[in-house]
Amino acid sequence: MSSTAARSSDSYKPMAVSRNVPAHLLILGTVLFTVYGQLVMKWQVGRIGPVTLTSSGAVRFLVAVLSNPWIVSGLASAFLAFFCWAGAVSKLPLSYAYPFTSLSFVLVVFLSAALFGEALTAPRVIGLALVLLGLFVGSRT
Repeated sequence: MSSTAARSSDSYKPMAVSRNVPAHLLILGTVLFTVYGQLVMKWQVGRIGPVTLTSSGAVRFLVAVLSNPWIVSGLASAFLAFFCWAGAVSKLPLSYAYPFTSLSFVLVVFLSAALFGEALTAPRVIGLALVLLGLFVGSRT
């Protein structure tokens, strides 16, 4: 390992994980901005209609998507999620922070059922419970 790489990793000293409230709020921001973007994308793309796999159809779809203010807000949300995530991983170990992003799966499934009438089956709920259990176990430091 080069001395530069060694020095940069030596200087990384994250705060105690369980006490780092600002970093956890940044993770929450990442999750919420991500979920918002996914839900808005589903809602608005569903209104635009499916993309056709021709060059003119793809261009029409792209113009419709990029001129939709809701979809643009979803793209902005992804950009904000990126900044929240960058802040979170600057303060926490990646191996600790990354599993929390699985909360976006849980929220999207439940909100998709509530907002779009998507199926919330027993196997799906069990799978989500396992995700939450894994997050709980994995976040124990």
